[in-house]
Amino acid sequence: MRVFGIDCGTEFTGFGCVEMDHSAREPKLVRLTHGAIRLNKKESTALRLLQAHRELCSLIAQWEPDVVAIEEVFYSVNPKSALKLGQVRGIAILAAAQCGLSIAEYAPLSIKSSVVGYGLAKKEQVQFMVARLLEMDSIPEPADAADALAICICHIHTAQTLAQQGVGR
Repeated sequence: MRVFGIDCGTEFTGFGCVEMDHSAREPKLVRLTHGAIRLNKKESTALRLLQAHRELCSLIAQWEPDVVAIEEVFYSVNPKSALKLGQVRGIAILAAAQCGLSIAEYAPLSIKSSVVGYGLAKKEQVQFMVARLLEMDSIPEPADAADALAICICHIHTAQTLAQQGVGR
């Protein structure tokens, strides 16, 4: 299974692609790519959303995932920030749908619990555990990319658990 994860943000939208390698003696998670799309705050909202859409479509086409996993909307103190984040999420969902892929959404607490074992883990803890689980030599940067990789790991773990229980996702 190859998963493309997206951590939506209004300035940086993190992305990552992880797959499960079953050819090894012990199945293991393999990081294929990670990074972040930097959106210029000086540009209009429309141009930033267009840039995010184009780059996500290009990355999804390049890495050919089986599924796209995205963080669910979380409630923000600032409604304006939440609305802007929702626009970027909409673009990410549209990009996946245009590529004919199914979309899995996970709550931030579920992602952190799956990767760190604690739903209220700090960003640094998530980065550290992502690096450990993916056997990376260094902490994935930026933090948005680490979060996208964590979303991928969460989906793979969830899919494996559901498969063992005989439930499709």
